[in-house]
Amino acid sequence: MTKTVIIEAHGGPEVLQVVEREVGAPGPGEVRIRHKACGLNFIDIYQRSGLYPLSLPIALGMEASGVIEAVGDGVTHLSVGDRAAYASMPPGAYCEARVMPAAQVCKLPEDISFEDGAAMMLKGLTVQYLFHRTTPLKAGDTVLFHAAAGGVGLIACQWAKSEGIRLIGTAGTDEKCALALEHGAEACINYRSEDWAARVRELTDGAGVDAVMDAVGADTFEGSLDSLKPLGMIISFGNASGPVPPFNIGLLGPKGSLKITRPTLFTHIADHQTCQEMAAMLFAKVSSGDVKIRVAQRFALDEVADAHRALEARQTTGQTVLTL
Repeated sequence: MTKTVIIEAHGGPEVLQVVEREVGAPGPGEVRIRHKACGLNFIDIYQRSGLYPLSLPIALGMEASGVIEAVGDGVTHLSVGDRAAYASMPPGAYCEARVMPAAQVCKLPEDISFEDGAAMMLKGLTVQYLFHRTTPLKAGDTVLFHAAAGGVGLIACQWAKSEGIRLIGTAGTDEKCALALEHGAEACINYRSEDWAARVRELTDGAGVDAVMDAVGADTFEGSLDSLKPLGMIISFGNASGPVPPFNIGLLGPKGSLKITRPTLFTHIADHQTCQEMAAMLFAKVSSGDVKIRVAQRFALDEVADAHRALEARQTTGQTVLTL
């Protein structure tokens, strides 16, 4: 039997239940992994609340790290005893052990800890596709990154600096702004005390940015459009403040022939080989020291509801993990 966090109804943190479940043997194309740590992400909150509705009951959690206990037929990139980490569908990572598809499970280098591995996969692979697979970006380009002191944001600050890309961040407190600057942001704007869209124009001498990377959603969408240079792209990849409301796509023309996309990580990593290549780039960034993972909050599996409350209230910085 193994502890697993499930929900039987959508709602607040109170719907999270820790139950005991049997873990069987992996079938073809699957592995059984014994977790050492599990990562927390806003997608977990969206799934729990029903913003991203799921068929219930269901186990939650999208990323974790651990040790491979068993390998099903056809799995060749992993072996029993391997250290491994993943960010992957289907949900179910909030547990002590699970059987799951092997394609998106990646061998974890020895020099990366289990905590860092659990904390970095979904956020780090997200940063990889934001900078390398969504719109062409090169050294000297400028991006605006909302929630720059969050889990994805702190990785993005470092990633941008390592590639010569100018990153302007936003955050909700002066302390969070300072944290983003420490991690490589060229500037960070406190959106609670400044007109951040106007400040972005000032910082770019009126030109605007090449791309906006926005996981906040409703609260920042209009200002993000106004922060772009002509032909710039807004990458809307999350909804921390709620979903972006319907808008007139015709506005993109007079604002500078702007582009907009709403990607998901799971589209980018759906192909096995692509996923492994993206993970290899992420691991190289971390192993080289270009990107340091900042696990700032730790909760026991039984404290998962408290972890959700802290994340949802934006009381966290960096990465949050469940320890096992």
